[in-house]
Amino acid sequence: MLATRIIPCLDVDYGRVVKGVKFRDLENVGDPVKLAKSYNDQGADELTFLDIGASYKSRDILIEVVEKVSEEVFIPLTVGGGLRTVEDMRKVLNGGADKVAICTSAIENPSLVTDGARIFGSQCIVLSIDAKKTENSWHAYTHGGRNDSGYDAVEWAKEGEKLGAGEILLNSIDKDGTKEGYDLELTRKISESVGVPVIASGGAGNPDQMVDAVKKGKADAVLLASLLHYGKYTIKDIKEYLEKRGICVR
Repeated sequence: MLATRIIPCLDVDYGRVVKGVKFRDLENVGDPVKLAKSYNDQGADELTFLDIGASYKSRDILIEVVEKVSEEVFIPLTVGGGLRTVEDMRKVLNGGADKVAICTSAIENPSLVTDGARIFGSQCIVLSIDAKKTENSWHAYTHGGRNDSGYDAVEWAKEGEKLGAGEILLNSIDKDGTKEGYDLELTRKISESVGVPVIASGGAGNPDQMVDAVKKGKADAVLLASLLHYGKYTIKDIKEYLEKRGICVR
């Protein structure tokens, strides 16, 4: 059995870590470099850094912040937000990232997934899907959850794997910041539809919900933000709890 990864997420806007609910009402929760170091020291398996304003504000990712964060962490670092070209990917990888996450640009230019996988390897390309319930299905959204692409999220995940993505970062817009638990139905549907690892994101409020994401949602990893940012739990607390519930952790 592969170990379930615990991945803190730093949603960054203008150089500060922010957190909101359903991608809205963002509030400043801290310095990304300090938080990154803390999570590295606590035993996080990986770290995800998403410059959430870069895409819809049409600006470049804050590479100097990425570089400072990468100096503090010695675990795999995924960076996303505003990556529009292979050169953008190369820039953040040279800045210390191990993987790149693409969302809006992947939908607008699917060949970017293929080109990135060909040049850097599939293991380096994370397809980030911001999904929202629309009647009886989920649609993939772009520009920080603002625009409905019209793409079915499950079908897009399958297409993304074919294009060369080595991992799916599944963000539930409906659950984001609610602490109500992950979207288990969506997570399971996508996990059962692709052969690459799926990271569940959006809605974590307690460790029981992480257990559900793995056991019921069949996720390979769980992404956490406010649960850690506000100090309610440490990564050690979470790993010990998951282990007691029969989930293999590192």
